Amino acid sequence: MLIIKLDAIDSTNTYLRRLSGLETVQDGTVVVAKHQLNGRGQMGSEWSSQESKNLTFSIFKDVSFVTFEKQFCINLAVSLAVFKALQSFYVKGLKVKWPNDILAENKKIAGILIENVIKQNQINETVIGIGLNVNQTEFNNLANATSLRLITGQTFDLDEVLQAILKEIERHFKLLKKGQYSVLKDAYEKHLFRKNKPSTFRNIEGSLFSGYIVGISDLGHLLVKIEDDVIKSFDLKEITLMY
Repeated sequence: MLIIKLDAIDSTNTYLRRLSGLETVQDGTVVVAKHQLNGRGQMGSEWSSQESKNLTFSIFKDVSFVTFEKQFCINLAVSLAVFKALQSFYVKGLKVKWPNDILAENKKIAGILIENVIKQNQINETVIGIGLNVNQTEFNNLANATSLRLITGQTFDLDEVLQAILKEIERHFKLLKKGQYSVLKDAYEKHLFRKNKPSTFRNIEGSLFSGYIVGISDLGHLLVKIEDDVIKSFDLKEITLMY
């Protein structure tokens, strides 16, 4: 496995995508940055991280064996890999917030950005960006953020945490390659944040409504039970979980 370590970069995802456009990139190549100047999250949100305190890295993976219809299973595999790696460090209160944030004691500890390269309805490769709060203890204006250190009281070696995550990603991608989609989906739903709890959502029009998260569809849409026990399916852009 090739690991490229950089002092500073705009975005590790952008770096890997740019590199793959110039040359053949080895499957499993990792780019790690001490400081990310323009980190990105889901739907264009920013990922802010103190220099040398956290993990900001991206992984290049060959996913040509995943069909277009099953592409959300990449999210399942990566989310579960980060989840399991954090479990190995005895992080309490872990949950997966759909589609791919990791929470600890109801606060965000990790964010994942997956950018698939799709050509002619076929996924060839993907760039997986992961931001994990490790040793940072202050999050200005981010009341819902936490870190490994805040949760456990310990200071962590960044390389040790990185290797734990990479090991779990390889393990979960083996399940993906074997077509173990139901195993991944069941595990993901088991740890889904606010599953079967009364929750409030905002729809694309800005209106609030109540419902219960009951799981995810095979396409990765969020399944919410609303009034009269009707279950509706929502895409990422169609719904926001408020509380």
